[in-house]
Amino acid sequence: MIKPIGATELKPLFVYDTTEHAALTKEAATLPSILISSQAAGNAVMMGGGYFTPLTGFMNVADAVSIAETMKTTSGQFFPVPVLNLVESIDAIKGAERIALRDPNVSGNPVIAIQDVKSIEQVSDAQMKLMTQKVYRTEDMEHPGVKTFNSSGRYAIAGPIKVLNFSYFITDFPDTFRTAVEIRNEITERGWKKVVAFQTRNPMHRAHEELCHMAMDRLGCDGLVIHMLLGKLKKGDIPADVRDNCIRKMVELYFPPNSAMVTGYGFDMLYAGPREAVLHAYFRQNMGATHFIIGRDHAGVGDYYGPFDAQKIFEDEVPKGAMQIEMFMADNTAWSKKMGKVVMMREAPDHTKDDFINLSGTKVREMLGKGEAPPPEFSRPEVAQILMDYYRSTL
Repeated sequence: MIKPIGATELKPLFVYDTTEHAALTKEAATLPSILISSQAAGNAVMMGGGYFTPLTGFMNVADAVSIAETMKTTSGQFFPVPVLNLVESIDAIKGAERIALRDPNVSGNPVIAIQDVKSIEQVSDAQMKLMTQKVYRTEDMEHPGVKTFNSSGRYAIAGPIKVLNFSYFITDFPDTFRTAVEIRNEITERGWKKVVAFQTRNPMHRAHEELCHMAMDRLGCDGLVIHMLLGKLKKGDIPADVRDNCIRKMVELYFPPNSAMVTGYGFDMLYAGPREAVLHAYFRQNMGATHFIIGRDHAGVGDYYGPFDAQKIFEDEVPKGAMQIEMFMADNTAWSKKMGKVVMMREAPDHTKDDFINLSGTKVREMLGKGEAPPPEFSRPEVAQILMDYYRSTL
């Protein structure tokens, strides 16, 4: 199986040993504690599950800035985005060498991890500006990722962590949330050797489904891991449980047995376009995928990124040899009226815009809200029904 990045085996930071877990839980009650941001909690979950191997915890400012500029830490370890524990106030933990990190996303704010405090630094305006510009390619506070990153606080608490739970993901999505360790184990159990991963934060329409089939056929893959984001999204995005139902129905009806796994991960979307595409590829290698589908405007939002910027970054900016996982670079896919099937648009040069059935997201939402199913060439009827039921329930 493909090796994790920067290590011979995964390094999950979740404390699996029951004796150690019980001792740390008891210790946490005696430690100074601090409420962390939702983004930091998501990063803790990702580190706990082994997705961010070989990270041992939250970065210091020097490493975060170095990663923003070069995608490498000061010691040369490859990583695509800063992973910081930013807080607004450190009054509750001044002088502490070990602290409890409390989860903002669960009632009662239970301890999600224990952190050894190696440093507490105040991030300067210049450093925040540089990281924002490099990672998000904009400083516009209307960008949801920029706003979140710049609203978390300016004190960076660095140091290794030990993760005690997987937040709400394990309770709200018990059939879908999986750690990188669990996905690797299941890939082995299924006997898959060549595996392609598909990232989604949306329900999968016909074009997404066919893109996955295309990638599997062209790459000669044994299996597909549909890996959906279960964390916080921007206003207007489809809730994770609805997406989960849609995708499971599609796989049940339109994929052969033992060809697709439906899984999810706990993380808040960055909407960082190209940089987030690299992060997505990074942790897909760590979970055992050999290939990863990078689509048009991957992980983008609004008009902040060019349609293929998330593909170009792998050629232009990612350090050579940093990852073993291979990219399947995809164009927009849509139903061709001429050919009677879903195709990649760039592979149909004789087509005009009118030769495709390609509805805008706004148009689809309007139709679903009125109880109108999109055409079957755009969306499977069983999936459309789940979405219509959801939209009607919000009226």
